[in-house]
Amino acid sequence: MADSRPGRRLDKSSFAGLVIALAGIVGGFLIEGGKAEQMVGLSAALIVFGGCAGAVMVANPLPLIASALRRLNDVLFETTSDTAEMIDQVVNYAVMARKNGLVSLENEAMSAKDPYLRKSLLLAVDGADLDEIRSMMQLESDVAESRAEQEAKVFESAGGFAPTIGIIGAVLGLIIVMGQIDDMNKVGHGIAAAFVATIYGVGSANLVLLPAAHKIKARAAHERERQEMILAGVCGIVEGLNPKLIRTKLEAFAKAPGAPERKAAKG
Repeated sequence: MADSRPGRRLDKSSFAGLVIALAGIVGGFLIEGGKAEQMVGLSAALIVFGGCAGAVMVANPLPLIASALRRLNDVLFETTSDTAEMIDQVVNYAVMARKNGLVSLENEAMSAKDPYLRKSLLLAVDGADLDEIRSMMQLESDVAESRAEQEAKVFESAGGFAPTIGIIGAVLGLIIVMGQIDDMNKVGHGIAAAFVATIYGVGSANLVLLPAAHKIKARAAHERERQEMILAGVCGIVEGLNPKLIRTKLEAFAKAPGAPERKAAKG
């Protein structure tokens, strides 16, 4: 039987989006006569990124921050799952159960590669009723989605802190500049350098941190839909529904907006 376990591949949209955004901003700056070195400031980077990291640590527990950093995989990589194969697999289970009973699925359940499918099938084989299966598996989905939401909020909080700390960096730079008011050449250069911190703060928030939070939430919603499809199939098996009806129900999930990816059928 085909392996319908979700895989991982590089998320081209994340990398392409960041490159396009940076190219547009930096390109526009250079076209207007700016110089690349004017956008580089070690002290500004230290103030913004160091200050932002500290603020995030104050606002969030360390274990949550650590899990949020691991969740960055959902931004850099996307899950590849063949919905057509998953539907075929569940329908095959339905055919087996109709012929030989739910107990005949025990070996299939144990060897299922997808953790959610394996757990829901094992509950069915063990004799859990429909309400118990739905309750337990929906609870698992709720917990996973809630965890992703909390991890996304870490990046949202960082995206809120970064612009403000960028302004703090700019003000600190202006304080230093005002101490050199007698030398107008230094004043002009200092003011320009001071605003680099603002660029770092606003840029990191709107190009990296907030988009990362949105992508994490989108990935969690996508996974929730995939799990709901699996649960509907397993519940259909327990109810003894006709395999053709189960296929129709699962294909309705596959056609929904934002549904798990469905590869083209091989001809």
